[in-house]
Amino acid sequence: MASALGARDLYRLVRQGIDVKAVNANVRKPFRFLLCGDSGLIAQMRAMLLSGHADDSIPLDAAACLETIPPNAPLITSPTEVRVVIFLGHPGDREGANLEPLKTLRVPILALTIDAQDVVSGPATMPAPGTVGDYVVNAITKEALKGRVFTHIVEASKGVEIAVGRRLPPLRETVAAKLTRDAANNSLKVALASALFDHIPVVGVVLGAFASAGDMVAITGLQMMLLLHIEATYGKDPDVQRMWKLLPVIGGGFGWRTLARELAGFVPVAGIAIKGAIAYAGTIVVGEGVTFFLEHGSYMSKAQAAQLYDRTKDDALRFARDLILRIRKK
Repeated sequence: MASALGARDLYRLVRQGIDVKAVNANVRKPFRFLLCGDSGLIAQMRAMLLSGHADDSIPLDAAACLETIPPNAPLITSPTEVRVVIFLGHPGDREGANLEPLKTLRVPILALTIDAQDVVSGPATMPAPGTVGDYVVNAITKEALKGRVFTHIVEASKGVEIAVGRRLPPLRETVAAKLTRDAANNSLKVALASALFDHIPVVGVVLGAFASAGDMVAITGLQMMLLLHIEATYGKDPDVQRMWKLLPVIGGGFGWRTLARELAGFVPVAGIAIKGAIAYAGTIVVGEGVTFFLEHGSYMSKAQAAQLYDRTKDDALRFARDLILRIRKK
């Protein structure tokens, strides 16, 4: 069945699963980040998060998503739109700040102390809703916040990530990384479900070919949606034709066929793990490839592509080996 699918058939099936309206809806989803603390630092944070728009203009809906409040003042916006609270202060300010009233919002509170002389630090995981996480950073710049702070802000924005990246350009790369991981995990689930059909007697004989064809369409559709989501994050409107042309360029340009052959070099008993590893790694390659292109305006160099290739291969092999061990133990 899979081999019988021509390029036109595959395109038609995948396109039927592409929901452009959903992409546009994700772009428009409302959200609010609340900023409080030192007024000068708040101004720096707003300026940094709103930088990077085309023509250096700031869309009104982007400016409106950052709301400055005193910690103990009533909220102007709907609490349901609030995704995270960011407190900004100099050394010593955190001790005198009363953040207790904000805990009732039940969203993560990131308390940032800006200290050029201290060691950068912060919790390894995002603060739980209604709790405070303390971070020390040396400046309010994209480079200084790109690690845990940006990662936790994006994690707190689950469901509105695309809207966050669209309106706040410095967060786009972090949003794209999360979208890529989520799509890779979904591709993995599809591949594993199909592989299980292939390995169940009788059912696998009857449905295996259809499952293989179906997961190829489903995973390609997931990767196409990932490209549309990342492009929407970077301010581009959905264009399925452009994405269809870009997908093989990105996927094939990083030695993807060679990577798939290497992963498939396992013994037959590892077939389920191989299928999952290939689906996961291929989606990572697609997501990171298009993100690099949108960030830099060009494709990766051979050296950069080789690094991505090696890292993705190692991650996929590690996953496959772990899954094989779990299967054998059971």
